[in-house]
Amino acid sequence: MNFHALLADINAIVWGPVTLCLLVGTGLYLTLRLKLIQVFKLPMALGLLFKPANGKGDLSSFAALCTALSATIGTGNIVGVATAIKIGGPGALFWMWLAAFFGMATKYAECMLAVKYRTTDARGQIAGGPMYYIERGLGLSWLAKLFAIFGVGVAFFGIGTFAQVNAISDALTIAFHVPAWATSLVLTILVAAVTLGGVKRIANVAQKLVPTMALGYVLACLWVLITFSEQILPAFELVIHSAFTPISAAGGFLGATVAQALQIGIARGVFSNESGLGSAPIAAAAAKTNEPVEQGLVSMTGTFFDTIIICTMTGLVLIITGVWSGDTAGAAMTSAAFASGGSVLVGQYFVTVALVCFAFTTILGWHYYGERCWYYLMGERGLRAYQGVFLGLIALGSFIHLDMIWLLADTVNGLMAIPNLIAIIGLRHIIYLETLSYFTRFDKKDLEGTPSDVLPS
Repeated sequence: MNFHALLADINAIVWGPVTLCLLVGTGLYLTLRLKLIQVFKLPMALGLLFKPANGKGDLSSFAALCTALSATIGTGNIVGVATAIKIGGPGALFWMWLAAFFGMATKYAECMLAVKYRTTDARGQIAGGPMYYIERGLGLSWLAKLFAIFGVGVAFFGIGTFAQVNAISDALTIAFHVPAWATSLVLTILVAAVTLGGVKRIANVAQKLVPTMALGYVLACLWVLITFSEQILPAFELVIHSAFTPISAAGGFLGATVAQALQIGIARGVFSNESGLGSAPIAAAAAKTNEPVEQGLVSMTGTFFDTIIICTMTGLVLIITGVWSGDTAGAAMTSAAFASGGSVLVGQYFVTVALVCFAFTTILGWHYYGERCWYYLMGERGLRAYQGVFLGLIALGSFIHLDMIWLLADTVNGLMAIPNLIAIIGLRHIIYLETLSYFTRFDKKDLEGTPSDVLPS
């Protein structure tokens, strides 16, 4: 058995029924327990994005969200969606929606816990995330260390390096004929220049790049959707129909079962929005706030922006233009879709620029996540070694085969999610009581609804 086949078998186990049930089941439980908080308190959460920073922390709530979004809005929104639909058919988009809807409740819970159980490290910086609420909330230091180990693994081999670098390299080669070695060299230098400046420099870059690139991408998607407006309703019908019905082979599409659509849709959804993965809480913990619930609400908007808006836009563009059943795949497939709505030149170059920006900020965010996990395990020891290995892996990312990259990324993502989901389940009563306490402390004039609108008294 070769390494690729072995990795595929491991991935099938990691993303088997247990993990899928943990991800969706945890989100479903929290959705019901918190009375659809992701629906009824979404307007409030969006309003909190612009609330002035008030409390201890290293970053404003908005900066913390942008740092988290810098790690989530990446290749998953362009390449990941294209890969999911190519393998699982249009129905995969439905399962991405489902994972995102329940994932918003999970993202709320994990980021709220991150602020509640955060602490200050030896350097005077805020330290928080799953490893801290697992240790301080559950008292399971071994599980916290296991999460941190998997977190470093994802930073090194999952979302943090290979998937992003390979996507950037392929896109630049296709659009501008830039050789892979040149992309690796320049990217390594740029990442080093930003990440060695710490979380505040990363946040400053994220605050400028993330909103700009996300808005530009959404506007470009809207242009294509308007051009093919008569296809939008049939596209939604195809997505829903395909989610529950096997899709036959057509063109370059090989056909897909419902199980394939479900598995790839949830896996790519988690890759894209990272709900339940435990990454966003590391950034959320640094927010300047004294209210864990408020940061949880702010953080759950990240899943809304990432999947409900951006991934949906990408998926609809791929479906209404018909490229999903063609011979292209990955970034080339998305480029072909945008070219259908304008010119080949615009489609190719725009997707390249968007992909480069998305992937670059993801690398920055995951460098920070991995560093915090490393610090939890090792303290100051070996931080330079961590940074060196991370930059070295970026330099190598352009030369690894795409199929291997996605298999590796999905596998380590699933391993990282499991300890975090166990912790959320173990701390479910704390999540409920903390949320109840927050909404009880504020009267009607300060909130959109009374406490009973969200939770039972």
